[in-house]
Amino acid sequence: MITAVDTNILLAVLKPDDAHADSSNRGLLDSLKEGAIVFSEPVYAELATRFSEQEELDAFLLGTGLQLLPTRPGSLYLAGQKWRQYTVTRPSGLVCPECGSMQDAACVNCGAPIRTRQHILADFIIGAHARLQADRLLTRDRGFYGTYFPELALA
Repeated sequence: MITAVDTNILLAVLKPDDAHADSSNRGLLDSLKEGAIVFSEPVYAELATRFSEQEELDAFLLGTGLQLLPTRPGSLYLAGQKWRQYTVTRPSGLVCPECGSMQDAACVNCGAPIRTRQHILADFIIGAHARLQADRLLTRDRGFYGTYFPELALA
């Protein structure tokens, strides 16, 4: 069993006081018992923001047993197709990353609706990489990945 891991899991592990640290640690340990844990280039880049030196990041990854698995062209193509779908159909409001439900928010000063782009192309690369190069994805962003990658098993 190959498990791809999303950045949000690893960031929670790096911050012991994070509300999701315990569940993220458990998810990683359970996944390691079942096989390899891999990650894509966007996860590496997003993790780099938490380390002052590349050597520190590489030591963390080596210590956890996680492996960078380069993204293949087919995964990148799938990411582009899903990104296009998202840009055409993305909601104009806020979406809960856990369950996918819409939320309304308005400016406290003028009452105008607050809009945000909640996902970037990197999210789609992570999902497509997991879909085509792993057996499942360990993430907390189940609503998003369940919507755009419904055939992807989530851990």
